[in-house]
Amino acid sequence: MARIAFYAPMKPPDHPVPSGDRQIARLLMTALERAGHAPRIASRLCLREGRGDPAAQECLRAEAAREAARIAALPPDRRPDLWLTYHSYWKAPDLLGPAVAGALGLPLVIVEPIHSPQRLEGPWAGFARAALAGFRRADRLIWTKPRDLPALETVARPGQLAHLPPFVDPGPEPAPPEPSAELRILAVAMMRPGDKIASFAALGRALAHLPGPWRLTVAGDGPARAEAEACLAGLPVRFLGAVGDPARLRRLYETHDLLLWPGVGEGIGMVYLEAMAAGCPALAENHPGPAALLEGPLPEPGDPAALARAALALARDPGARARARRRVLERHAIGPAAERLAAILAPLLEGGGR
Repeated sequence: MARIAFYAPMKPPDHPVPSGDRQIARLLMTALERAGHAPRIASRLCLREGRGDPAAQECLRAEAAREAARIAALPPDRRPDLWLTYHSYWKAPDLLGPAVAGALGLPLVIVEPIHSPQRLEGPWAGFARAALAGFRRADRLIWTKPRDLPALETVARPGQLAHLPPFVDPGPEPAPPEPSAELRILAVAMMRPGDKIASFAALGRALAHLPGPWRLTVAGDGPARAEAEACLAGLPVRFLGAVGDPARLRRLYETHDLLLWPGVGEGIGMVYLEAMAAGCPALAENHPGPAALLEGPLPEPGDPAALARAALALARDPGARARARRRVLERHAIGPAAERLAAILAPLLEGGGR
């Protein structure tokens, strides 16, 4: 059993604000445990700087240097065997892992690194270069999304890259929903300005083309709730607010006929995997994140009538629920992911190194 220092520069896995990023971090820790290791949160220092303020970035660098020194000075019986970072990129680079790994001679692994060459200039240039330096120092870069791979290939050395598909815990076999005369549609999302509201707008436009009877249930909340409600004004919608209980959310997936979420700007879109694991077919527009997870072809963005037609066809497909569940079990389940992760880490922990 290896002691693994786990670090997420954006926010720690146990941060109270819900998000797909936190969920993935928690799943990674669970997968490490299933692989026979002992992951522990190495630091709760948040390094995301979203305004492009070089002065703020310098303050975070200084704070990170102090935190790295603290960790490197831990007594030998508390030192990890490997450092694993989840999600380092130009707004939230890992400024701890490379320093600690270098000081203690540890293998360094970065899961979901994102390299953006254009960010090497501009207000985040310093952070982008710091992220890149960490990528070059790492023993393994584990990519999850196909769209991230081309840029990583330009900076990775041979044998450094490894693939780990997004995954969820599929849970038990879902119960089939009760029959209903109306189509039961579900959307699960935070209500934030930007891409989330763009998805709510696309959802509203598509639903305007959908013949009835149908009803939409929306699980989620956030600072842009008024804008989200405006996107769906005049439609048969029930707003539940935030649903933090995983069992309640699972029941929502099981009792709806379709998860419909356009997916504008979604990096991965864990909501699609959650829905499919519960036997709820999921549909999005053809954006890179959801397209890597869902059965295609997907409707193109900007064609609400096509999205409505695809939603109706998927909801009426008698085999869609079983296919959704099977897709997760075969491609995105935590069991195979834990085995894959164990195989990636094994040579590093055995001293194979770079």
